[in-house]
Amino acid sequence: MKLTLVAGDPESAPKNSPTLYKTDRGSWVVQGWVVDDPDALATLNLPNGETAVEIPDRMIQFFTNP
Repeated sequence: MKLTLVAGDPESAPKNSPTLYKTDRGSWVVQGWVVDDPDALATLNLPNGETAVEIPDRMIQFFTNP
């Protein structure tokens, strides 16, 4: 998988995280804060091999094809 950096959170210091990447497979990789709230995870009902991350609303503007 080839990742292309799309954007880091411009309001996060010092590491620009959360971060969004576009892949060469027609998908996105999102780096964000680990969701570890048990009630939220139970609501998501995540299957094995999946996880959840949280990103701020201000990052949504970057979900476009670069």
